[in-house]
Amino acid sequence: MATPVDPNPTASSRVRTLMEPLWADRRVGAAVALAVAVGFGLLLGWWTPRGPLTTAESLGTMVLCLLVGAVVGFILRSRWAMLAAPVVIVVVFELTRMGTDGPTVDAIATSPYGIFAFIVGRGFHALLALPAMILGAVVGAGAARRLTRSPDDTHRAGAGVVVRRTVAALTAVALIALAVILARPASTAPIQTADGEPATNSIAELTTVESGGKDLGLMLRGVDVENPVLLFLAGGPGGSELGAMRNHLQELEEHFVVATLDQRGTGTSYPELDPASTLTLASSVEDAITVTNTLRERFDEDRIYLSGQSGGTIYGVLAVQQEPELYHAYIGTGQMVSPLETDTIFYEDTLAWAQRSSDTALVAELERIGPPPYADMLDYETALAYEHQVYPYDHTGNSEGEGGFSENFLVPEYTLTDQIHLLGAFMDTFAVIYPQVQDVDFRTDVPSLDVPVYFVQGAHEAAGRAEPFAEWFDLLEAPVKESTELATSGHRPLFEQPDEFVAYLRDTVLVRTPPS
Repeated sequence: MATPVDPNPTASSRVRTLMEPLWADRRVGAAVALAVAVGFGLLLGWWTPRGPLTTAESLGTMVLCLLVGAVVGFILRSRWAMLAAPVVIVVVFELTRMGTDGPTVDAIATSPYGIFAFIVGRGFHALLALPAMILGAVVGAGAARRLTRSPDDTHRAGAGVVVRRTVAALTAVALIALAVILARPASTAPIQTADGEPATNSIAELTTVESGGKDLGLMLRGVDVENPVLLFLAGGPGGSELGAMRNHLQELEEHFVVATLDQRGTGTSYPELDPASTLTLASSVEDAITVTNTLRERFDEDRIYLSGQSGGTIYGVLAVQQEPELYHAYIGTGQMVSPLETDTIFYEDTLAWAQRSSDTALVAELERIGPPPYADMLDYETALAYEHQVYPYDHTGNSEGEGGFSENFLVPEYTLTDQIHLLGAFMDTFAVIYPQVQDVDFRTDVPSLDVPVYFVQGAHEAAGRAEPFAEWFDLLEAPVKESTELATSGHRPLFEQPDEFVAYLRDTVLVRTPPS
């Protein structure tokens, strides 16, 4: 049998010469491989402390893990690199990011929210990193063994080798397929005429606005850019509604240029969360004002309309209070007034419901954590997660219903990485901001507003929100003050009864408070 011929003997010999000190002494090789793994763990902990949050970070993680696995496997010349490299890198990574806080990076909790946080945090990161790293280690170790094989070696692939190569090939195909899916860019559908052509003078755009050194995601949609501008602030804190706004409120785009903001730490703005210590209630309100001014300048408007839903109403009211001259009117829906009182009522009603239902485990857990506020975000899961059982109502006929904002995640406005992180972003951002809104109470903090105010509430809103709102509405002074209830809605009337919501803005808000 002919002796295999090295197609590039000079290059091979140079590599063997370079690697000989590492291969001749296993301790030296192990030390160098350890240094490579430790260095990469430090790099990951610095670069992506919450794991990959963007498409570029996701793809970059896969590529770098493949390369590092190959380097460690090549140095060790052993498939043990498949185990050694990931273990070392994971340990170093976790130690490096210890200063990062939030449910997706904290110690694993056994509650449903805690398990979900683990899946979208460490689980997603592991999916991108570990298979690529293991595949790289296999390829690297195989390349090293082939390079050091004697020319007289008539190595013949056995059944085990064939199986390993098949598994490696299938893994490579799966990783390539995952990379292709991850690479899909976000987009929003153009606004079209009846014949399928883009509407003249329309806008359908995903963009960003810089505020406080952070790039915040913004979706702009409207049939005519000459229409007045409506800025929408989603709920939470921590929620993102790009899909819901486009899916349910397309008719609103006929009357406004609808600007849907992903506030810092939410949705497409999740990568801008850190350093989380700089995310405050004041900075969030300032972000809303900055985006307002950007929209005013871009669309040549002196004033715009501002709308908030649930947690977004907190930022909306405070922005209007600080800069009333920027706004035609404020429209609140699912209006929040005092988060602490709302949560306290929820806690008391949930405890009473659990006692009536003889749910002794829930009663015991509620009594253990006590009434809000809570230092641990996951305690809110126990106190607030039973809303639809405590306050049931018939959602028949509603376009969204009990699913809430999670129903509209699988839309093209988000990349796959965004979609995976949407609820994790909600939890991490909620954990930062929610303790800061515990002292908010509009009944004392906002006795008046200098712009017209309109509220669209659900007739079946939970008592914990409805009661403080009713008290504040009676106290509030404004040039125009009006509240309406949508008959079959709960906390999300703009999505539960979108036709009625749009009709109210068209026939009441725009009529009573028209643009200049």
